[in-house]
Amino acid sequence: MSGIDWQPLWLTLKLATATTLLLILCGIPIAYRIAFSRSRLKPLWETLVSMPLVLPPSVLGFYLLLAFSPQHAFGAWLEQYLHLKLVFSFAGLLIGSVIFSLPFMVQPLQSALQNLPPSLLEASRTLGKPDWYTLLRILLPNIRPALLSGIVLSFAHTVGEFGVVLMIGGNIPGVSKVASIAIYDEVESLNYAAAHAYAAVLLVMSFSILLTVYIVNRRHAHGQGGR
Repeated sequence: MSGIDWQPLWLTLKLATATTLLLILCGIPIAYRIAFSRSRLKPLWETLVSMPLVLPPSVLGFYLLLAFSPQHAFGAWLEQYLHLKLVFSFAGLLIGSVIFSLPFMVQPLQSALQNLPPSLLEASRTLGKPDWYTLLRILLPNIRPALLSGIVLSFAHTVGEFGVVLMIGGNIPGVSKVASIAIYDEVESLNYAAAHAYAAVLLVMSFSILLTVYIVNRRHAHGQGGR
């Protein structure tokens, strides 16, 4: 493996880490709002969040490419007023990755929140605690396995992205050439040894991440059962 370029792997880790951190910040409040919403629009919000699960990545990437392009109204506005160029940039990859991996963070949290005893939320509100306090200090500590699962699934899903990153970021070394794109390039060049090296690193990484989650969740379940 000494002969491969490690830059795509480091860029993949950078993208997955940044995406996961942003998903923690936005996914937790989204899951909380959806879980306890009584609005008639709740199915609509759930559908919008879950769309990346069934939508082909190339479709999502294509529409994001159009939206971010300076030739279209939104992309032109971003570039003119905010000086943001999202097409073929790491920032564009990051936004696309957050949208693409959003359901992997929101759905485990939403399901866990909805399965909590209603008395937890009612007691907190009866005591006059604000929603942020209820979420951070009462609800989240009771759904730690779901939070861990959301974090790990979001990270692992970002590591394996291909269609979205190819459409938005292209194939620019050091900017948007992540490991999945590097594998594709090496296969196209018939350099199977390098493709295998990249794939093996991602395989070991993904296996290790998932194994850690299952071990931690198993220990947590045993700890809960022993109480």
